[in-house]
Amino acid sequence: MKITRDLYQGSLALLTDFYQLTMAYAYWKSGKAEQEAVFNLFFRKNPFQSGFTIAAGLDYVIDYCRNFKFDENDLSYLGAMEKEDGTPTFDPAFIQYLRELTFSCDIDAVEEGSVIFPNTPMIRVKGPLLQCQLLETPMLNIINFQTLVATKAARITLEAKGDPVLEFGLRRAQGIDGALAASRASYIGGCSSTSNVMAGKLFGIPVSGTHAHSWIMAFDSEIAAFEAYAAAFPDNCIFLVDTYDTIKGVQNAIKVGHALKANGKKLLGVRIDSGDLAYYSNMARELLDEAGFTDTKVVASNDLDEHILSSLKMQEASIDIWGIGTKLVTAYDQPALGAVYKMAALKDEQGNWVPKVKVSQQSIKINIPGFHNVKRFYKNDKAISDMIYLESNEELAEELTIIDPYDPTKRRKINPNDMESKDLLVPIFKKGKKVYSRPKLEDIRNSTLTNLRRFDKAHKRLINPHIYPVGLEEGLYHLRTDLVLKAKNYS
Repeated sequence: MKITRDLYQGSLALLTDFYQLTMAYAYWKSGKAEQEAVFNLFFRKNPFQSGFTIAAGLDYVIDYCRNFKFDENDLSYLGAMEKEDGTPTFDPAFIQYLRELTFSCDIDAVEEGSVIFPNTPMIRVKGPLLQCQLLETPMLNIINFQTLVATKAARITLEAKGDPVLEFGLRRAQGIDGALAASRASYIGGCSSTSNVMAGKLFGIPVSGTHAHSWIMAFDSEIAAFEAYAAAFPDNCIFLVDTYDTIKGVQNAIKVGHALKANGKKLLGVRIDSGDLAYYSNMARELLDEAGFTDTKVVASNDLDEHILSSLKMQEASIDIWGIGTKLVTAYDQPALGAVYKMAALKDEQGNWVPKVKVSQQSIKINIPGFHNVKRFYKNDKAISDMIYLESNEELAEELTIIDPYDPTKRRKINPNDMESKDLLVPIFKKGKKVYSRPKLEDIRNSTLTNLRRFDKAHKRLINPHIYPVGLEEGLYHLRTDLVLKAKNYS
């Protein structure tokens, strides 16, 4: 499914920052537009003080790149731009260059549903400098948000410990785009369904939902509302029981449940959306069990997140299904991931790759130079360490030293012959042609759950998670250090 086409029905080439276009023009003017470059998209810190991050958004990136072009409306808009002196901002010959532009980059990326960590490349782009530059803003826009929400969803579903988590944040999401992307990312992160019907249609996510308080208020009594709903949907009866009095609401649900049972149907559940969820869920469970409705589920909602869910689990709340809205789809406690897109290498006139480094007073902002990949090592089916290494090093040493990029005293010895390993970056496009078989969204969700199981519990705990070791292969570490010293004129 062409997601961006389905949503927007046209070119998205102008979904970018203006300075990307001014740089593209300047590259063209200076004769550098076709010079080959490598850029990496990565983030510097796990979100939510988490011990891990879940990759999401690649499918949108694939659609964007497959359909990348400037249409005539785009070109007319750019051609009409003027500088302060009234002359065109862009030379007509540059507009013609954009008209003939065909996407021709190589893209390698971490697959959606992968567990990833700071500084490792999520996406590597190689191709003409002008094209690489124009991809920066849209890629960051896509990856930053979906990865953030997928990570939030994974944290919530881990705390649910196998209970279904329903995403229903549409009404509180950040606009139409945010709602659709959040529903998709939430499913990747482990949610079971969404309330967003359009997301269900576009992405094939299971949809769920019953009724709101307004349904109850539209009738003369709560039990009449339950009866009418049961008549309309006898196979989907989950009653919202806290419109007036939660305990009486559960009792009324039980009365209608007996009528359903007499007709060969089931009372599937009761939902509590306010108040002391631990207390009322336990009361509801007691009443349901006493009435013989031991299979009826208790559903809870009301501004939940992973921390509240964890607390309710510790209180032994009798909650079987969790409805999560606002704090999931808005990534409530951290509004942005902060992923960046940095040049890592540039090909010179002799055809050699020249590694590039950005120097900063903040060591965390010094990028990793060169054409590199990330290799994950496993032992006894558990992930033990990630190594960022130069792909030019075709044969790795029998014993590897992995060095923390910001603290050289943190080192780890790896014997690659004693364990399994895999490269996380996989080919997506070669010279502009898609070479990647896109998995189904359900398979991506299953991959997330499988991948998380391969990490120690210490990396997945909510509070003060153990830091998963990610480092630079020793040669790459020294290259980076030398380039930084050279850039600072210390050598």
